[in-house]
Amino acid sequence: MIYGGHFDIPSKKIDIDKLQKETEDNNFWNDREKSESTLNELKSLKELVNSIETLKKEIESTLEIIKLLELEPDNNLYEEIKESTKQIEEKVEKLSLLLMLNGPYDKCNCILEIHPGAGGTESCDWASMLYRMYLRYCEKKGYKVEILDYQDGDEAGIKSVSIRVKGLNAYGYLKNEKGVHRLVRLSPFDSNNRRHTSFASVEITPEIEQDNTIEIDEKDLKIDVYRSTGAGGQGVNTTDSAVRITHLPTKIVVTCQNERSQIQNKEQALRVLKNKLLLKKIEEQEEELNRIKGIQSNIDFGSQIRSYVLHPYSMVKDHRTNAETSNVSKVLDGDIDLFIESNLKKGL
Repeated sequence: MIYGGHFDIPSKKIDIDKLQKETEDNNFWNDREKSESTLNELKSLKELVNSIETLKKEIESTLEIIKLLELEPDNNLYEEIKESTKQIEEKVEKLSLLLMLNGPYDKCNCILEIHPGAGGTESCDWASMLYRMYLRYCEKKGYKVEILDYQDGDEAGIKSVSIRVKGLNAYGYLKNEKGVHRLVRLSPFDSNNRRHTSFASVEITPEIEQDNTIEIDEKDLKIDVYRSTGAGGQGVNTTDSAVRITHLPTKIVVTCQNERSQIQNKEQALRVLKNKLLLKKIEEQEEELNRIKGIQSNIDFGSQIRSYVLHPYSMVKDHRTNAETSNVSKVLDGDIDLFIESNLKKGL
């Protein structure tokens, strides 16, 4: 049996050999962050190849038993094969989803930002709930999280938050969360206990190591310095070192306050800005290509992708795929694989 395309083991073994040689270089650990990224990718590829080879053996073994059953029927063995086939199908689907993460930046770390919509305290509180949800998700995936910027709400919740998510395929998975998230609940801030609807937007940007096609003119930048803030235990410096950079031509704003010096925060903010400008350039190219082809672009920063309803019933529904669950608390505790995987499946 021949396995090609995404399941092409020989090509993946070539990639493994290439990465293995990189780890043997004397200068490999000069850039620790890049080294860790290479080791993670190497580990992931080895696990993937092992999974494919194991699955291949299971399929071949099952096919052999099916041939025997054709010659000599056996009800007990038939039931075992039915169960085995079901398990194989589930493994193939799981591998197929993983192999869908083949975009140019899917393996990259990413920057995740949450901004509350109109609605004051309600939306700020909803933004903090989403923030907690993504922290829990990252914890379950084994991703490392670094806070770049954290702004408390005036009464509750957060005005905005920006975090760096480090781990293999962080962008590939979390890019599915970009868009507007809607919450419907009985307000804990309303003395009359009325139902309120709140909105918050989530933005995901891949962290790209280097790209020489993006040049930033200092004249296009408005740089503000302010005092770092953050809730207790947030690990944010409370000094006048926080930096906010506005790219005047595009109105893109980036902030950073986690580093110890103003210079370091500026460098980090410029790095994030460059990634945002590159992503904007790529999305504009895709939109133009789709326009020429007569295809409506899927890129829509204002799209409402998911609703979280706590009252009058319990339901979380993704409007792109119609995937839904009534276990809202589980979702808000970071179990969002159902929605991420259902969105990835659209590409299968």
